[in-house]
Amino acid sequence: MANLRDIRRRIKSVKNTAQITRAMQLVAAAKMKKAQDQALAGRDYADLLNQVLVNLKENVGEEAHPLLQAKEGGKELILIISTDKGLCGALNTNLGKKIRAEISKDADIVTVGRKLRNQFAKAGRNMIADFEVRDPVPFAEARPIAKFLTKAFLEGGYSKVSVAFSNYVNVMRQEPVIVQLLPISTADLGEKQDYEGMGKDVNVKETDHAAALSKDYLFEPSGKAVLDTLLPLYINFQVYQMLVESRASEHSARMVAMKGATDNAKKFIKELTLEYNKLRQAAITAELLEITTAMRAME
Repeated sequence: MANLRDIRRRIKSVKNTAQITRAMQLVAAAKMKKAQDQALAGRDYADLLNQVLVNLKENVGEEAHPLLQAKEGGKELILIISTDKGLCGALNTNLGKKIRAEISKDADIVTVGRKLRNQFAKAGRNMIADFEVRDPVPFAEARPIAKFLTKAFLEGGYSKVSVAFSNYVNVMRQEPVIVQLLPISTADLGEKQDYEGMGKDVNVKETDHAAALSKDYLFEPSGKAVLDTLLPLYINFQVYQMLVESRASEHSARMVAMKGATDNAKKFIKELTLEYNKLRQAAITAELLEITTAMRAME
């Protein structure tokens, strides 16, 4: 049985751990709010871009641009967005399981984030590039990623480019998803994705699409020239939004995990304090019995 000194040391150690996890919980909550604000700030831009693309796709076909054309027989390229740090629950584990279940082993991999990069590198998967992105996510750092993926699709012999990331639904729920980025399907072009606007709670109003389709645009010099400018912007924004979603998922998962750790530490402190008080009371009772026995012996 542990003595009083050992229990006091354990209580002090657990209290220090609880202070650390509480601080990490507050930091994660602040960072999650910044990621949410980033996604909401880009919503108006996404809506206007989607409206233009919805109208433009009615005036052009898949053959109008190579980013819209499906390819046959090529390999798949996947961008994996994970976290650089741990202590965020099963976020990376769930994403890794989904990738292994749905993506073939011969697919080439581009990574953002150290956790799954190390995991798939150890598994012997073909890693062709790795990018580092700061927190909060700058839009400028999404451009080289989107440019690399676009160039690989056009020149690298890939028939499909996908992105795997953790979609932020709410504070308690983050879903691993795999989304096709290229080729851009004309059926989905301009449609609002589940991950735009932070989770699935935000949907596009039918009136927005109706308004977009009702506008009569005159494209100069041509629809293809407009596509040459708009589609890279569209891809850049998609990659940026996925990065922001992944960061929001990371911080919310870490906040929940650290809150659970803090609550468990407080519960453990109560149990240790109760045990300490019992042992202390037993020691006091034993001392009183010794004193009483000694007094009677002296009589």
